[in-house]
Amino acid sequence: MDLKPAEVTEVLKRELKNYRATLKVENVGTVLAVGDGVARIHGLDKCMMSEILEFPNGVFGMALNLEEDNVGAVLFGAETKIKEGDEVRTTGRLISVPTGDKMLGRVVNALGQPVDGKGPIEVGKDEWYPCEGRAPNVVERQPVKEPMMTGIKAIDAMIPIGRGQRELIIGDRQTGKTAICVDAMLNQKNTDVICIYVAIGQKMSTVKSVVRSLEQGGVMDKCIVVNAPASDQASMQFLAPFSGCAMGERFRDEGKHVLIIYDDIYKHATAWRQVSLLLRRPPGREAFPGDIFNLHSRLLERAAKINIDAPKLNPQFKVGGGSLTALPIVETQDGDVSAYIPTNVISITDGQIFLETDLFNSGIRPAVNSGISVSRVGGSAQTAGMKKVAGGLRLGLAQYRALAAFAQFGSDLDAATQAQLTRGERLTELLKQGQYQPMAMEKQVVSVYAGSSGALDTYPVSAVGAFEKGLHRFLEDRHPTVLTRLRDEKKLADDVKAELDTAIAEFKTTFRAS
Repeated sequence: MDLKPAEVTEVLKRELKNYRATLKVENVGTVLAVGDGVARIHGLDKCMMSEILEFPNGVFGMALNLEEDNVGAVLFGAETKIKEGDEVRTTGRLISVPTGDKMLGRVVNALGQPVDGKGPIEVGKDEWYPCEGRAPNVVERQPVKEPMMTGIKAIDAMIPIGRGQRELIIGDRQTGKTAICVDAMLNQKNTDVICIYVAIGQKMSTVKSVVRSLEQGGVMDKCIVVNAPASDQASMQFLAPFSGCAMGERFRDEGKHVLIIYDDIYKHATAWRQVSLLLRRPPGREAFPGDIFNLHSRLLERAAKINIDAPKLNPQFKVGGGSLTALPIVETQDGDVSAYIPTNVISITDGQIFLETDLFNSGIRPAVNSGISVSRVGGSAQTAGMKKVAGGLRLGLAQYRALAAFAQFGSDLDAATQAQLTRGERLTELLKQGQYQPMAMEKQVVSVYAGSSGALDTYPVSAVGAFEKGLHRFLEDRHPTVLTRLRDEKKLADDVKAELDTAIAEFKTTFRAS
């Protein structure tokens, strides 16, 4: 066989070229230690922060500690499947979750995987959003001025929430924090708002109850439930709110409106404390790591009302004008709002709704303390009609509470004080509302106007609820234009106010307190 040097050289060059084209360089490391949902890995020199790591037996993790001689990672899966000496590979991908319309109506875990038994969720490669997203800057935002109606009179009248706002729900356990958020979600049934409920460290029975309420209320098809229950690993509980936020950002960037509830942030902080201590990060106040404030601020800063011109500034925003409204929940211990995590979250958010145990136990539900609760957006997040009738309501109730406490020590009160106590008692009764019974904006305006104008002063406190329901029915039957114009125009025009006064006067002639 006659071999020609030129041909041999050509074949070798071609083979070398093809070899280089198929050559794959991988960043591979070795497990040094594993336990308690955390692994230490040697050899991942080019690992990125928050990068997904691939372990044997289908287990994945996320890199959190990038140290000089090893990488600390949290595991998303059974640690019993991993042992010392196992090989670990980097994937080149940051932790991300599936997003989009296909997620609506589903219950998923912190990784976006379905856990509701309704089959897999098929999404395209371009529909994955990073869990650690970038918060919109000042230029990309616009002021919060569009109402996010919760359907709860006490909140919409006194502590209004706007689209793009971050309003903290704070109080002891069993004071109705989750109930307020579920009511707010139910109230979005006939709106363009998509709801996301993130359950962190909750009992499975609690999450099941929330899902059942959403299904019965007919809003589950526009909701996503991200569930990281108490039985899940701390890593999953830590990741859950970031995953839910990423799902909401997808809709926000497409010009849609999203309401997201984090239930609750204290359990999220506890999960992060557990992960951090296992990764040997130095503990600080109450053993929480020093970056706990940064953790929550970078999560809650992603809630925003996006500027209508934002797509011109950043291609991330497909359509401007979208919003992401956050309602974080924090559980306090014996009403201690000065503890570490509550004060942290209070300083990050745009106001707080404080639920008081004593009010709840005395039958005032929702148990909103109007003195401590505040919305830093204020009347900007109210319709013109609500703003007009609810102007002095919060101050009047706070004065009534102080006066009622003082009046216990003496019975000889002047007429003006007696009148203020009478009005305050009836307004307090008027603001009571049943669970899972959100009220339309126009009916709220009518109720608050009736109470503030003194229409209820001549009736006993026990008749207030019946008066309110009767007045709503009377308006629907005899004066439907009042409710229609309030709903459409969102303001209390002079002619509508005059007709409402006439209707209330007519109704009072027919109403008899039992």
